[in-house]
Amino acid sequence: MSEKHTIIQVALDFVDIHRAIKVASEAIEGGADWLEIGTPLIKSEGMNAIRRLREIFPDTMLVADMKTMDAGRVEMEMAAKAGANIAVVMGNAPGATIRECVLAGKNYGIKVCADFMDTDAIDERIGIVEKCGVDYISIHTAIDDQMSGKTPFNVLRHICENAHTPVAVAGGINSENVVDAINAGAQIVIVGGYISKSENARDAANNIRQAVKENRRIQTGFFKRVTREDVRNAFMKLSTANISDGRHRAKSIVGLYPVNPSIKLIGTAVTVRTYPGDWAKPVEAIDIAKEGDVIVIDAGGTGPAVWGELATHSAIQKKLSGLVVYGAVRDTAEMKQLNFPVYTKLVMPDAGEPKGLGEINVPLNISGIQIMPGDWIIGDEDGLMAVPQAESEISVNYGMDCLEKENRIRKEILSEKSSLGRVTDLLKWEKK
Repeated sequence: MSEKHTIIQVALDFVDIHRAIKVASEAIEGGADWLEIGTPLIKSEGMNAIRRLREIFPDTMLVADMKTMDAGRVEMEMAAKAGANIAVVMGNAPGATIRECVLAGKNYGIKVCADFMDTDAIDERIGIVEKCGVDYISIHTAIDDQMSGKTPFNVLRHICENAHTPVAVAGGINSENVVDAINAGAQIVIVGGYISKSENARDAANNIRQAVKENRRIQTGFFKRVTREDVRNAFMKLSTANISDGRHRAKSIVGLYPVNPSIKLIGTAVTVRTYPGDWAKPVEAIDIAKEGDVIVIDAGGTGPAVWGELATHSAIQKKLSGLVVYGAVRDTAEMKQLNFPVYTKLVMPDAGEPKGLGEINVPLNISGIQIMPGDWIIGDEDGLMAVPQAESEISVNYGMDCLEKENRIRKEILSEKSSLGRVTDLLKWEKK
């Protein structure tokens, strides 16, 4: 499909209208065609969001992502009178609702898009909405599903080959995978975070335009979902603060401190439970651990030391990624010289004896945080986080989402010589 037939639609999924307007202006300058008033923006600002964007962009196609499930006539009328050109009804809405949307659309001069998000029997449902007379179909992977690795591309080509209505696609579109959408037959590509979270939305929109025009992948380090195979590399980009935020302000492992704060710790846990001062099991764990693992030791939170220089040399030979000790270590000067990441509760010169008591690869509970063998352990200057292995993919993706949003907010603070409170309209969002 030639580039001139491909429409680039920018999803403005903000909660503050002033931020949406800024990104919209940049995106249009960069080559975007349509602007979508995202559902969060509609819920936050109401129809005034559509009215405001219509005032600023009088000649631009505006899509109101109403996500209508009922009261189709009323909601289409609202969107049309506010200035939208297209409004969205959910593809799994009752047939009567979809028909009302289409009839209201004809009456008020607004087109209707049926959005299919995690819809069962999608072929049958598309047949129903096409009989109702919708103008567009959207194949959409919800952002919460994207976080666990889902994409819209599995069904997109099939839908494009069989639908009789122009097809849009949404869900994690970026400058690398937009060509997959085009080659599958999508006529409209809906781009959200790749543009709206970019520090420069103009350049991001231009990258999408160029990727479409030249049918080539333009590499990006952000704005793409991470698979389990890439979790380690993604954790390298994130701070423990990003990870905590992405996990709904998850609590950290408190009371342990880095021997060398400038070195980041990332790896999967080999857990050890031992008695205070008994360093036999901690040392034995080195031989059990694999490259990239982190040894996590519960030594009761007290001394004597269960780890020192020689154990550190041994861990480095095995290419381990670090050490966490709820207890004591010694020889910290050598650990710093060796650049080996160590977090510990205590530092003291006296060591215990290798009695061999304890267990390896058992569940631990350190400062109220459960740590299982294989869980991800991440440490930086702010502290330590444990992420369950089963939740690693979704956790790293939500963490990346937080990082990307912060990058955009930082740019707005600096470029506008403003403040966090003003950029995010903090006063408005204080809990009442």
